[in-house]
Amino acid sequence: MDAKLQDEPGRIAALRRYEVLDTPREAPFERITKLVRAVLNVPISTISLIAEERQWFKSCVGMPGGETTRDESICTHTIQSREPLLVPDTLQDERFRDLPAVQGKPFLRSYAGVPLRTPDGYNIGSLCALDTQPRSFEPSQIEVLKNFAGLVVEELELRRIAQVDSLTEAVTRRGFLLEIEKAISTFRRSGRSAALIVLDVDHFKQVNDTHGHGVGDCVLREVCAALMPMLRREDVMGRLGGEEFGVLLNTTNLDEGQATAERLRAAVEKLRFSATVPFQVTASFGVACLEPGCDEPEVWLARADEALYAAKRGGRNRTCVMQSRPQAVLA
Repeated sequence: MDAKLQDEPGRIAALRRYEVLDTPREAPFERITKLVRAVLNVPISTISLIAEERQWFKSCVGMPGGETTRDESICTHTIQSREPLLVPDTLQDERFRDLPAVQGKPFLRSYAGVPLRTPDGYNIGSLCALDTQPRSFEPSQIEVLKNFAGLVVEELELRRIAQVDSLTEAVTRRGFLLEIEKAISTFRRSGRSAALIVLDVDHFKQVNDTHGHGVGDCVLREVCAALMPMLRREDVMGRLGGEEFGVLLNTTNLDEGQATAERLRAAVEKLRFSATVPFQVTASFGVACLEPGCDEPEVWLARADEALYAAKRGGRNRTCVMQSRPQAVLA
């Protein structure tokens, strides 16, 4: 037996590395499922990812997306093998005939699924072709489905690589915005709050003008290198642009977010740099909490930015939190 197929903790870790669960729809994945539907002449195609307790659709054409429990999914069986899973008639298969999607809408009657195998050998989900009529898929169609499944994994790999800023090793702005979307989706589903920190290195243009852009790049690298180890595993630091960064604190309220921002601010203040003359930098921080009325990405970011601007107006090297009005905490 393939050991990777029995290693559920390793499989979940492989899935988590892609940081794709609960992200919005993305065009590359939508194109693949639309192509599967057209080429295999099926009404439904999905990219299904299997987490600990649920099946979540990264892309789903032909039926509503969202998620199901694992025990309601056919795909949880697909990931248990290296070979495609073929079900010519779900009503004749005791494993699947009583599933809600078989007995009720969309009344699935046939299924072909290919495991999504990561480069390190874990099946994290499947690419599926589904029909509302019994049917047998031709070997040539299964080969097409296998090729498309390979494209899904390649796209996941490219997506992961593209989300890391090469200078600072923080996630890119695009990757950070996707993390914000995930936090909002979780909040809407379960009410789990989060705090968003936006920080900006003070007088960074002066650093570049005085010491050169090479030293400026070193400052940004060292700031991130100092702050990222202070974050929890579930937190995310991203580069929003230039010398501006964001920190997403999952499962965190406003007071905890403020306290974390203060620790990060103090860590930046302690850094020392060497150039033509030794110097130090400081940073200003704005904090906003995810809450009803603030559960759209642009609104949440705008509130954190407003708190950041209040910190800069207040003298820099300080933290402001956004409640009904900015509230400063002096360094």
